[in-house]
Amino acid sequence: MPVMDFWKMNGAGNDFIILDNRSGQIPRERFPELARVLCRRRLSIGADGLMVVERPQGDADYRMTFYNADGSLGEMCGNGARCVCRFGYEQGLAGEVQRVETTAGLVTGARIDRRTYRVRLNTPSVVGLDRTVSVDGIGWPCAYVELGNPGVPHAVVQMEGLRTRPQEELRELGRKLRGHSTFPKGANVNFYEPCGTDAVYLRTYERGVEDFTYACGTGAGSTVTVLTLQGAVSGRGVRVATDGGVLVIDAERRGDGIEALFLTGPTNTVARGTVTDESLFP
Repeated sequence: MPVMDFWKMNGAGNDFIILDNRSGQIPRERFPELARVLCRRRLSIGADGLMVVERPQGDADYRMTFYNADGSLGEMCGNGARCVCRFGYEQGLAGEVQRVETTAGLVTGARIDRRTYRVRLNTPSVVGLDRTVSVDGIGWPCAYVELGNPGVPHAVVQMEGLRTRPQEELRELGRKLRGHSTFPKGANVNFYEPCGTDAVYLRTYERGVEDFTYACGTGAGSTVTVLTLQGAVSGRGVRVATDGGVLVIDAERRGDGIEALFLTGPTNTVARGTVTDESLFP
């Protein structure tokens, strides 16, 4: 295994490990194993996901391949994209505006200030506003959104009393919805509660992490997509409160669809170092 430098970053508490593989020294077939090992909390660096930066295949500044903590390939990650844009800017891979290849398509990012970054999320490719999913005999009204193509799948469920709902009860419901047969690819499950004009509180049970994360950028974008199309929010500067901080979503509506979706929020570079995990270096 070659020497690997890493960056540990988070966006509103959604945390990631970044590896720079533009040289191609790390074989691609090792990426899932690296994600599984390095993302294990307590046993390794720990993170919600791994992002590998590579040379672009097309007209972009660089490519970002995202892996969930369980080693599965993720289509895209909104907070991860914001963090990798900061990485790209500070490492000289791009300027204050940059173009990043992802599995779900091209993502453009912009530096607002030293710690604040904004990305244009992948445009919703699938939107279903009126679905009901049955869990243990109870029907849960929900919406379904996919961002990009192939799309990042999200279920959106309104939940009264979300902040005070027993955590294990909510986690069990999230687990059952995440793997429900209604969602062929599985789904990230976004529980939300309105908390003012153009403001919601959001908790996301993430596919591939198999638990709640402190924030989810594509989840925030998907939730605001649904609420904008339902007329519940304006779509402009919608504040999404998460356990890790506040994200801001701008959804530009055209007719019955969303033609542009933007995510803005904080980033934090937590650590830089060299991977020495002996699970990878026997």
